[in-house]
Amino acid sequence: MPDFSKFPLGIRKRRPHPDEWEKTIVAFESPYRLKDLCIPQPDAPLQSSEALRQQKLKIRLATSDVRRRTASMLIEKRYASRGYQTGELEEDPQRITVLVFMEERIVGTTTLGLDGPAGLMADSIYKAEIDTLRAEGRTVCELTKLAIDDEHVDSRHIVAVLFHLCKIYGQNIHRASDFVIEINPRHANFYKKLLGFKDFGPERTCPRVNAPAVLLRLELSYADDQIAKYGGLQKAATGIRSLYPYCFSKDDEMGIASRLIRGE
Repeated sequence: MPDFSKFPLGIRKRRPHPDEWEKTIVAFESPYRLKDLCIPQPDAPLQSSEALRQQKLKIRLATSDVRRRTASMLIEKRYASRGYQTGELEEDPQRITVLVFMEERIVGTTTLGLDGPAGLMADSIYKAEIDTLRAEGRTVCELTKLAIDDEHVDSRHIVAVLFHLCKIYGQNIHRASDFVIEINPRHANFYKKLLGFKDFGPERTCPRVNAPAVLLRLELSYADDQIAKYGGLQKAATGIRSLYPYCFSKDDEMGIASRLIRGE
């Protein structure tokens, strides 16, 4: 957990407009160049004028019925193409749905589930496994409903920033120590190889999507180490089987977390 008392003075002095978080949390460009932070960012040259056309992206929360419905449409489209069933997003204080917009169109979304009296969605078939973490005093969050409109964006970058925003909310704000994800076995290697998730629960049938699932776990201390080493260094992505170079830098993570904490 970062020590916010040691942040640069520019971050500590900044006061966001009251409804800033209702609009945009972070504006950034793909390839990576973050805007609207108090930590000054140098102008980074584009890697390629053709393959990596600059895309202006914004991260927001699904704080309205309209945003939840639009995100649900993207989720349904992507899940239905794979034969999965899914329900609409609903307002829930234990769930934080993060959205990535490009030109006011949602191009990516995922939801962070916070543990609480109602538990996690994965408890429906993996409660025994998750209870072992709770018994150790660990705080668990889960990632669900990831969907990317990969026809219009670099899906690696979008998955990385969605993951990173969930990490900031889960770890920096809600003190999570671990993420779990209930995933179809066919997609497990993606999360294991590119983000460092580990096997944590055997294959079972998930009744929510009527498909097989496995449970994966990520210790967020590992994600911290990888972000400190690779975050924001997309050039380092060449030859590295990881999404962490597509995440924000560690300094940017601290700036975003500070803004979110002060915006509560």
